[in-house]
Order: sequence, then structure tokens, then C-alpha cells
Amino acid sequence: MLAYVLDAARPATGSDPVVVYSPATAALREAFASGVAFALQERPDGTGGALRAGVAAVPLDADEVVVLSGDVPLVESELVAGVLAWRRDAGATVALVSFETWQPGALGRVIRTADGDRVARIVEAKDASPDELAVGEVNAGLYAFDAAWLRAAVTRLTPSPATGELYLTQLVDLANADGRIVVAFEAPDDGVLDGINDRVQLAEATAILRERINTAWMRAGVTMHDPATAFVDADVELAPDVTLEPNVILRGRTRVGEGTVVGAGSQLVDTVVGPRCRVWASILEHAEVEEGTTIGPFSHLRPGSSIGPGVELGNFAEVKNSRLEAGVKQHHMSYLGDAHVGEGTNVGAGTITANYDGARKHHTEIGKGVFLGVDTMLRAPITLGDGARTGAGAVVTRDVPAGKLAVGVPARLRDPRPPAAPDGVEVSDAPLPTDPAGGEPPASPE
Repeated sequence: MLAYVLDAARPATGSDPVVVYSPATAALREAFASGVAFALQERPDGTGGALRAGVAAVPLDADEVVVLSGDVPLVESELVAGVLAWRRDAGATVALVSFETWQPGALGRVIRTADGDRVARIVEAKDASPDELAVGEVNAGLYAFDAAWLRAAVTRLTPSPATGELYLTQLVDLANADGRIVVAFEAPDDGVLDGINDRVQLAEATAILRERINTAWMRAGVTMHDPATAFVDADVELAPDVTLEPNVILRGRTRVGEGTVVGAGSQLVDTVVGPRCRVWASILEHAEVEEGTTIGPFSHLRPGSSIGPGVELGNFAEVKNSRLEAGVKQHHMSYLGDAHVGEGTNVGAGTITANYDGARKHHTEIGKGVFLGVDTMLRAPITLGDGARTGAGAVVTRDVPAGKLAVGVPARLRDPRPPAAPDGVEVSDAPLPTDPAGGEPPASPE
């Protein structure tokens, strides 16, 4: 919620906001590590106490101060800029935003002067008379102040006899007592200024924000087959001609390149996907994917995965902290962890890099053009040279030189059998030499 409020404040004021926090909300400092100044309200003594703490952190050369509520995420920058302009144009010391509503409830009532041009006071609902409760104009909690006057005025706030808290709204009384001008900038009652007080309001605000985000992206050239089921975070970046199919979730600082299709059921978290890729029913976390790659269905890229151009990842392919170079094919039920896989390598179904020995993770290096047979297990640390091959079910526990074949459990090294000859060509049927461990090569080592 607070991030949206900060995003509305920055462009309207041209400066970093000051966030007032209490000991109970100190975690805010970790969530917003940059672009924000912080002020501690040591004890919960009301909105006036929060403002007093915040003003102390405002630079002394500031001419005006805007005050926003941290639980109003739908507020927009144009409205913040509007109340600032309204204060300046009116020559007012205080400008506040109000709106007319048929159901004011517990909101503070805005009581105007007899001519209706200025604000005489703000009355909290619990302190209002029956006539004042009948007033439909309410305080929205968004203010603009003359900074010099505010610095002195916050020291004059007095505790409420009923609660002992300091109320920010008392500043309206103080400004009028000083002969200053207080005006109200009336906004429409469109829900933009609603605060979040329960999970129902949180869900309603989330739906509105999602619609705003999705509408903006579609107008920028993104196709959404079902915008109601596309969940796109505010920090996500989408290139033109990206397509989002139904039930897609894009989180964090995910970026998706031009022409890429994010298929139904996919989730991308802090992941960069290049142009002309397709991701289908898969989960990508903190990963990088280069141009022309296809992923899914049911693939999983875990943190640290780097996928080169033209790679093909298929059913239940899992990659973790590994680099796959251009043209790698990992089509079926396999796991590559802490590995580097060279160009054009084929990863057979059931291939696993056994990278963890119970205490440490180990690296697997796989060269270019390697062919890994089905159910190959590579016990790291291990290196397979360019063009190496493994037979089905091989458990490889030592390095395989370039061009060699590893077969068996544990795997032994062979020279690969030459490819079958075309019809009409004679080939030698002499057996391959055995390795020092003995034994004949299997009939079909591939």
C-alpha cells in the first residue's frame, strides 16, 4: 500500500517522501531501503504526533509540505499536484482534499464558513453534533501546508480530552485562529481516497489497481486474453506485442521482451525473458531467458538460472543456478543444478546432476554437442568434454573426455560406435576394444 502512495507523492513534489513509522512498524525501513527518508514516532500519540515527527525530518529549505495517509493506495499523483496548486492559487496556509458522500460514517466532517469559500473546522464524527453529522462533505486526509507556519504550529497541538491523542485536524482551528486561509479542494467520491481498514477493502483496492495496470499495458501494445486473470505487479516491464494468456502472474521486477507469449498458468518472479520466447504453464524465479527460447509446460527455473537463445525446455524440466548455452534441449523430466551446459547439447529424459553431497554443492561442466542418454546420473564435480555421450541409465562418476562414450553403473568409457551405414555400403563388424575394466560394449550403447 505504502509503495503506491510514495509513487503518487514523488512526481508531484519532486522530492523523496518522509515516512513516519513507529517501533511496531520498523520493518518498513527494510522494505523501502532507498528513495525514502524516515522519521520515528516513538509512541502512538495520534496523527498530530505523527506529523510532528515527520516535519522534524523535512529539509529546512522546503517551502511547503504535503501530508498523505499510508493506507490510501489508490491516490494518484495528479490529485496530489492539484491540492498543491489549489493552496498556491488561493494564497492559503492550509489546503485539504474533501469529497461529498451520502454515507460519511466515521469520517471527519468539513464545516465551511458562512460564505462556503473556506474551511472553518473539521469535526470528528464522535465529537459532532446532530447537525454536523448531517453534513455530507468529509475530510479525505490529504493536505498541503505552508512549511514555515506548519513547523511552528505542530508544537501548539494539544491532546484530545477524550483520547489524549494529538489530532492533525486541529491545525485547521489553529490556522483560522491565526487569521490564515484554509481551503478545501473538493474531489469526486470515486473511491480513490478510501483508506484500507480490513481485508475486504484491501481486496477491492487490489482489483482496482490491477485494472489500472492492465489497462495501461494494453494501451501500450500488450495483448491480454483475459485481463481479469492477469496479475501484473507495478514494477513489471512489458515490451510491445507481448501476449499474456489467462491465469498469468508476473511479480517483482520481471521484464518480458517483444513478441514473447506468456502462456496460461505461468508465474514469473523477478525474471527477465527476452524477445520471441514462449513460456507455458511454468514457474520462473530470479532467472534470465534469452531470445527465441521455449519453456514448458511444467518447467521450473529456480534462482540463478541463465538460459541462452533457442533453448528448448519441456515437461518437468528443472534448472537451478545453471547456464544453458544456445540450442540446448532438455525436453523431459530432468534436473540440472549448479551446471554449465554447452551449445547444442541434448539432455535425455531423467538426466540428473547429483550436485549435493550432503554438505556442499558441486559443479558439473558439460561441453558442446554432448548427448546425454535417458536416466543419466552425473555425480558432481564432473566434466564432460565436447561431443561426449552417455548410454541409457549411466551413472557417471568420473570425467568423460571429448568424443568418448560412458556406459554402465558405474559408467565405463568407450569409443562411441560408428553410425549405421547406408544401404549398399560395407562397414567393419569388428568389435570395439574393451576398456581396462574389462567387458564387452553393449549391443546398443546409445
